[in-house]
Amino acid sequence: MSRINTNVESLIAQRVLGQNNGALSLSLERLSTGLKINRGADDPAGLIASENLRAEKTALGAAISNAERAEQVVNIAEGGLQEISGLLTELEGLLTTTANTAGLSAEEREANQLQIDSILQTINRLAQSTSFQGRRLLNGNLGYQTSNVSADVSNFKVNGAKLELGQTLDVNVLVTQSAQQGALYLSTGATLNFGGNPSNTFVIEIGGAKGSRELSFSSSTAIADIIAAINSFTDVTGVSAATQGTGIALDSTELGTDEFVSVKIINDGGIVGAGLGIFNKAASDVNTVSAATQVAFNATAAQNGITDKGQDVGATINGIVATTKGARAGITTDFLSVEVELGTGAASTANSQTLGGLTALTIKGGGADFQLASQVDIAGKVSLGVDNVSITGLGRTVANGTTFTLADLAAGKALNVEDGDLTKAQDAVRQAIKDVSSLRGRLGAFQKNTVGATIRSLGISLENTTAAESAIRDADFAAETAGLTRSQILVNSSTNVLSIANTAPQAVLQLLG
Repeated sequence: MSRINTNVESLIAQRVLGQNNGALSLSLERLSTGLKINRGADDPAGLIASENLRAEKTALGAAISNAERAEQVVNIAEGGLQEISGLLTELEGLLTTTANTAGLSAEEREANQLQIDSILQTINRLAQSTSFQGRRLLNGNLGYQTSNVSADVSNFKVNGAKLELGQTLDVNVLVTQSAQQGALYLSTGATLNFGGNPSNTFVIEIGGAKGSRELSFSSSTAIADIIAAINSFTDVTGVSAATQGTGIALDSTELGTDEFVSVKIINDGGIVGAGLGIFNKAASDVNTVSAATQVAFNATAAQNGITDKGQDVGATINGIVATTKGARAGITTDFLSVEVELGTGAASTANSQTLGGLTALTIKGGGADFQLASQVDIAGKVSLGVDNVSITGLGRTVANGTTFTLADLAAGKALNVEDGDLTKAQDAVRQAIKDVSSLRGRLGAFQKNTVGATIRSLGISLENTTAAESAIRDADFAAETAGLTRSQILVNSSTNVLSIANTAPQAVLQLLG
């Protein structure tokens, strides 16, 4: 059958040629862009997946930049703290030198005080000037804002707290076990009575966490004199003495299991009297003597030594079992890192904490927040507190109810080296060294473990995300070049076929003669 009005073969050839030209164009586009998916029509599901992966790649790259920026911030803070640490070490040396009063003139002590004042001023200047892009790092600007501090809290430190915008966080402490001193009771009578042998001596060794001393007392020595002798060595032994009833209360100067009081009878001197000996205190009240624990001075146990250890506080903080030492309790979690030192509760017995719960403080905000994950939420944020390291914020110690800081070493203050208390001054300096070292340790751990591990982890995530996005969206050049060659051949073939199809109707003209 021959027709000339409709060339079906040409139409077929045109359709096929169009398809082959489309395939050729697609191959050329993919090879020129390097992408397998250039528009949604190429692969709708693949486009959605690859766009999500592209967004994740961008977020991961930003998180890596954030982590690197956090490391730079910590490096600057560490530089300032390192200088302060060196100054505090020098300050310790000046105190020890000045304590040699017999070998120093008044002018030398004045010169040392001038050096100390200069060091204190430099510490303040470093605390104020250490900054990153104008934001001060060591002046308390990165510390946490708190309120509603309980009267049962003597000191606290917030090292980290994750808070949503506008959120506050209560630090709730449940005390399950009170902190206690090491405590013993000596019943010696109002005065030492050796039963008519005035030449005898009562020799006793008092020991504590700091050391021990052997003391000798003669006949008729009064309790007040024994107490005074024991207290003259409190700084050496860590044990203080006080009158309790008709005897002597011996207590460690600090709380906790590291503290203890020991009494060893070297020579009882033949002491006589009713109810004499060494007694333990009641487990729940250091003001109550446990009569059942009496050990006579001439007993073997007394000659071998009687010891009573202190007790650490037991507590949970916001439902987490706290690590404790003495009256201090602290937790370190991803969402909250805090230390709380508990004072003596009003409803408790002496030198112990009230059992039960209390809201220690409320964290209102502040701190340094670093976004170290691609997902912007509280789980991807790391919070760090950097307290004030000026002289008013370092070296906080309490002695006889008075609080001292590094600022009290300045000229004219209570701990100056010309006429102040050098022992308390050294305590303040050593506490300041601990404060700075602790802060440097926390920053170092953050830099090494948190930031370092985050950068490595994010780098791996970025590699894997990029590989996944590439597998979906990037063109396979081997396959595409093979497709290009095929499409080129088919286009040439289709063009030739179309040419043949277009000339086929001319054969009809032969029928017309």
